[in-house]
Formats: sequence, structure tokens, C-alpha cells
Amino acid sequence: MSNEQGYSYSANSDTAVRIEQEDPRNSDDSGDIGCCGIFIKFACIFVIILTFPLSIWMCFKVVQEYERAVIFRLGRALPGARGPGMFFVIPCIDNLIKVDLRTVSFDVPPQEILTKDSVTVSVDAVAYYKIYNPFISVVNVENAPASTRLLAQTTLRNILGTKNLSELLSEREEISYKIQAVLDEATDPWGVKVERVEVKDVRLPTQLQRAMAAEAEASREARAKVIAAEGEQKASRALKEAADVISESPSALQLRYLQTLNSIAAERNSTIIFPLPIDLLSGLMNRDTQKAMM
Repeated sequence: MSNEQGYSYSANSDTAVRIEQEDPRNSDDSGDIGCCGIFIKFACIFVIILTFPLSIWMCFKVVQEYERAVIFRLGRALPGARGPGMFFVIPCIDNLIKVDLRTVSFDVPPQEILTKDSVTVSVDAVAYYKIYNPFISVVNVENAPASTRLLAQTTLRNILGTKNLSELLSEREEISYKIQAVLDEATDPWGVKVERVEVKDVRLPTQLQRAMAAEAEASREARAKVIAAEGEQKASRALKEAADVISESPSALQLRYLQTLNSIAAERNSTIIFPLPIDLLSGLMNRDTQKAMM
């Protein structure tokens, strides 16, 4: 499709390609400058010829591979952009503006944002953009880079203000893509292509950080207590089963005594334990009880 500036756009499934077309209203460099403009133009050319070869150094300009030059002749923009390389200009009546086509990155200053669930956070981001059409970036907007930076700040506040804190912390990639799409659509008439936006850091207030830390700590303590209780329950069942097995064989208790003695002797050699059968102790206790009754 085409727009008012005389540029056509063709898009495929992945990317959009913008093709610059010459504006038919500006097809002739001298068609709209009037008789006075034509006279001034030829007068300047005559002066250049008279002062040749000194004037030749002022007539040729060079732009780098990553630059384009937009020329204004007597206040009217010549169609298209010049470069890269060397081209001819007319001194005194031509005004040249260079535009950098490389990808530029800038930091979005930290923005105080009130989320949807009424939490105040400070968010900063980084954005990457480049100028795809130098002609309209000069003609349609006063300062395309500065305008893009200001628009990025307001777009960041507007979009993040519609998100909850949990969404802001867990859906950064989706939020970054949405901000990039909104910025790209808004800056398209300026000849600016926003390539990428990344949310760098989300800073929470100190009190909120403490509250979230206390909540997380309490949740971990609760889970730890539940796990400890489950462990005690399983241990008690295992001990009950072991006691049932030992009760079936009296010699098993003596073997357990010897095993305990071995483990204690390995750690504390000065400790000596003499295991006594429980039946012997119970017999002694019953004898003492009978004596006391007599």
C-alpha cells in the first residue's frame, strides 16, 4: 500500500519492507522554486564557474556508507536522500542534513509506575531503533531520536500500568514485545523502525521487599514443618514395625545391644556399656516388690 508521502510498503509473513518512491510533486528540482529561485540557482552556478577550481572543494560532499544526506534547496527538500559516496551540491542555496542509518540503543530512564494492583514500582528499559527512511525522518518530525525517546517513556508507563505485579515480574518477554509493537507503529510515520525493547530491571519499594521476603520465609517454614511431621510419622511407623519384629525373638534384643555398643565405642572409647537383659531387671524388680510387701 502507499501513503501520502509517496512511499509504498510491501509486507510478507515475517517482515515488512518499505520501498521509497519518488514524489511526483518534487520530480523536478527547479520546477517549484519560481523564477527568482531559478535566477539564484544559475547565479550561484556562474559564481562557481568563475571561482573554479577553488569553489570545487565546496561543491562536493561525501557521506559514509551508513549515512544518507537530505538536501534542502532554497527551503524545499529535494526528493530522496543522497549517498553513500560523493555528490554535488550548490553552495549558498543548498542546506545538507546527514542522517545516521545505524541501529541506535538508548536507556529509558527509570519510570515510577503504579501497577494494576496498586503497587508502586520503578522500571527501566533499553530500546533499539534505526532510521529506515532518512527523508521523512527529517521532513515529518523535528528531532526523530529525541521524539522516539520521549515516546518510549510514555509507552512504558502506559502499558505497564495495565499489568499486575505478578504479571510484570513473570511476563517480561511478552511485555517487551508489546511495547516494541506499539512504539514501532507510532514511529512509522517518522521513518523510524523500533527493532527491540527490553525491560531491564523492576525495583520494588523496600517495605514491599521485606513483606514479600517475610511471606516467602513463612511459606518455607510451613512447608518445612509439614515435611518434618511427615518424617516423624514415617519414622514412628518404622519403629513400631521394628519393635514388632524384635519382640518375636528375645535374642534379637541382645544383638541390638551389641550393635549399639559397637557404634558408641567407635565414637567415644572411654564409655563402657554393659548390656543387661530386660528379663533379668524385671525379675529383680519383682523380687524387691515381694520383699516390700512382706
